[in-house]
Amino acid sequence: MDLVALDIGGTNARFAVATIGGNGEIALDEPITLPTSDYVSLQTAWQEFAKRLGREPPKHAAIAIAGPVTGETVRMTNNSWTIRTHALDEQLGLETFTVLNDFAAVAHAVARVPDSEFCHLAGPDTPLPKEGTISVIGPGTGLGVAHFHRFEGGYHVQATEGGHIDFAPVDAVDDAILARLRSRHRRVSVERIVSGPGIVDIYHSLAALERKSVAELDDRTIWQQGVGNEDPLAAAAVERFCLSLGSAAGDYALAHGAGGVAIAGGLGYRIRNTLRQSGFAERFRFKGRYEQMMAGIPVRLITHPQPGLFGAAAAFAKEHAS
Repeated sequence: MDLVALDIGGTNARFAVATIGGNGEIALDEPITLPTSDYVSLQTAWQEFAKRLGREPPKHAAIAIAGPVTGETVRMTNNSWTIRTHALDEQLGLETFTVLNDFAAVAHAVARVPDSEFCHLAGPDTPLPKEGTISVIGPGTGLGVAHFHRFEGGYHVQATEGGHIDFAPVDAVDDAILARLRSRHRRVSVERIVSGPGIVDIYHSLAALERKSVAELDDRTIWQQGVGNEDPLAAAAVERFCLSLGSAAGDYALAHGAGGVAIAGGLGYRIRNTLRQSGFAERFRFKGRYEQMMAGIPVRLITHPQPGLFGAAAAFAKEHAS
C-alpha cells in the first residue's frame, strides 16, 4: 500500500511517498521539503508537492503536525497554518488518512526502527528496553515531547505538549537566563531555552553575566560558531544548552516513569558529538536521591534520517493496516 507521509513542523513541511509492505515493513521515497512560510496553507503546499512529484499522489496520507491534535481544527504551534481535519478528504482528495502530533509520530518511529538506527548518549550503552515506558524528546524549532509504553505484542504512544511546562533553573546561570526571559514573556516554558532559537537568549544571558557587549546574531550563526568552537561565548552557550537539555530530559524521564530515553530531531543529530562531550549526562543524572536510578537509564539518539515521516507511516499502518 502506498501513502503520502507528511511531517509539518514550524519551519518545514516534509512529504514522502511511503510503502507499507505485506509484512508491515515501511519504505520511504526521497522526501520533498517545502518551507511552511512559502505557503499559506496545507492545501497549497500539497499542490506544490504533487507538482514536484510529477504524478498523482496516493489517496492515503499520514499527517504529523507540530501542535496538539484535538478536535476538528488544529492550529500549528510554530507556524500560521490552520488545519481542519474533518475536511482533509475533500481538500486533498484522500480516501483514508491519519492525523497525529508530530512527536507522537517520532515516538512511533522510535518504537519501530531497529537499534542500529540509534547511537549512545548517556547511561548504560544498551538498547532501549523492550518493555515499559520510553520518553522521546526533540529540540528543534520548538521542543517536542512524547512517550510510549511497550508491552508484549505491541506498544501505545502518548502525545504530550511537554515542551510547554515551566522552565526549572538549576543554578545561578539558569537563574540569569530565566530573569532575561521573564522580562520579555508573561511565562517562561522550557521550550524557550531548550530549542534551536533558545540559543539566542542563552548567548545574550552569558554575555550579560560577563558584562560583554555582543552583536545581535541569529540562532544559526550562534550554533555554527559554538559547535565549531569559532567563538568562546557561543561555545559556552552551546554547552549551557546541552546542560538544560540534560536537565529537561531527566525531568521527563522521571515524570513518565521511563526506563529509557530517546533524543530525536535534526538539532539533536547535528550536535550529537557535542552532546556526548558536554555535561548533558551529568545534568540528566542530577536528580538528588534518584541519581543512581537515573544513571541506569539508557539515553540514545535516533539516527534515522526521517523519523517523523517514518513514524507517521507507522501510525497509519497501526490504525488502518493492522
